[in-house]
Amino acid sequence: MSLPVHYEDLGYKDYKECWDYQETLFNRIMQDKRSEKTPDTPQIAGYLLFVEHPHVYTLGKSGDSQNMLITDELLEKINATYYKINRGGDITYHGPGQIVGYPIFDLERFSLGLKNYIYQLEEVIIRTLADYGISGERLTGATGVWLDTDDESKARKICAIGVRASKYVTMHGFAFNINTDLNYFNYINPCGFTQSNVTSLEKEMGEKIDIDRVKQKLREKFSEVFSLHFA
Repeated sequence: MSLPVHYEDLGYKDYKECWDYQETLFNRIMQDKRSEKTPDTPQIAGYLLFVEHPHVYTLGKSGDSQNMLITDELLEKINATYYKINRGGDITYHGPGQIVGYPIFDLERFSLGLKNYIYQLEEVIIRTLADYGISGERLTGATGVWLDTDDESKARKICAIGVRASKYVTMHGFAFNINTDLNYFNYINPCGFTQSNVTSLEKEMGEKIDIDRVKQKLREKFSEVFSLHFA
């Protein structure tokens, strides 16, 4: 059975604004889960938000602050902000040309545990990359989607994943490098790895990518992988 999910493309929006909006939607789902329902009560299974952020670094609750390699002064000079947030994972970068996806899903509706949920997020990205002739892969011991994992010297991450879940409701999500300025990864150890481990779809394809077309493909793959439809 296909589950209904509400989709929004938020365009280009401040990170903290989106974080607050995620919290609002998260709390809405939590309230729905606590309320009395009849079989006829309309209920969506979650929300899917796509957004591009201004330059920002976020550190997960289990992350190491030493993976931020620059001072507050340099942070201001490169027009970036920095937040310590409540997802899992270490430090990562968000910025223009990157699709950030925030699935706020009730995993009980999808009959998924957190581990399988992350696996399916990775599958969405892997299938999207396949449409561009790129073989996305999982890396043992790490989340996200990588390329050339069989060669340690060439392995590089194209999509980071970091989530929070409470009572089977998710927040945060993935950061998929499309036309991303990869120089901004030089100021951190992304997810605890060195900057040489990061790539983008533009870099792999050798040309600028139509980001709206990628969003369309991602929506298609979400529908396939999670058996959902957009309500």
